Amino acid sequence: MATTVHPSAIVDDGAQLGDDCRVWHFVHISAGARIGARCSFGQNVYVGSDVLIGNNVKIQNNVSVYDAVTLEDDVFCGPSMVFTNVYNPRSAVTRKDEYRRTRVMQGATLGANSTIVCGTTIGRYAFVGAGAVINRDVPDFALMVGVPAKQIGWMSRFGEKLALPVKSAEPLEATCPHTGDRYRLTGQTLTLI
Repeated sequence: MATTVHPSAIVDDGAQLGDDCRVWHFVHISAGARIGARCSFGQNVYVGSDVLIGNNVKIQNNVSVYDAVTLEDDVFCGPSMVFTNVYNPRSAVTRKDEYRRTRVMQGATLGANSTIVCGTTIGRYAFVGAGAVINRDVPDFALMVGVPAKQIGWMSRFGEKLALPVKSAEPLEATCPHTGDRYRLTGQTLTLI
């Protein structure tokens, strides 16, 4: 299917958008941005030029995806969540050569009003709660909340909380209540069986 761009949106020459994307009101996608298929960009979204976005990514209203950010397939960015790309910004000091790369891996959810401090990696299918501040790497499937964020549990690929502790000395297993997928916790690492 064809990509749909609202008349108020700006897609700069040189931006690459895949098939069947939806670009809504007042979006700005910069030249150089590379975007996969079936992505949705809500009202007032900004995408920088040094950004890579995979397939089936949903970016809700009022999100700025600044340079040095990579969003893998199936990532969800909730309304008004925030990315940074300079760790210690000052108005009077130019630090564009100091951008720290941020990677959000496949299937991760970034809740509304969460903040992702630059230089971090958010693991596959991790779930960052609304308003959380991520200032370090997040493991696959981890459920993160708070300021600064701490891990309080594990989430399935479907987005269901798993009945497991954050860590265990002995291997433990849990099943997603919706899909029946089975997961194994070994130490502080969760894997899909």
